[in-house]
Amino acid sequence: MTGEKQRFGQKERREKRIQNSRRQCHCCNQTFMFCWRCRCGFAMCQACMHENAWGLTCNGITWTCPDCGAQNGYGNQ
Repeated sequence: MTGEKQRFGQKERREKRIQNSRRQCHCCNQTFMFCWRCRCGFAMCQACMHENAWGLTCNGITWTCPDCGAQNGYGNQ
């Protein structure tokens, strides 16, 4: 029975971790597994980031958070 409890606990932790990794896009209000996030909590999905990149970046390497103005990397360096 302890093996069954352990498997249930692992499944529960995995589901909680997946649920915590989902973010809601501040632009389209949909929930995604991956969002570009700023340290202030602002999150934007890939589609919205691609659509709004013209106003968020000037060099394609970093993007500026519209909420706090902090510089964030695209991760392509």
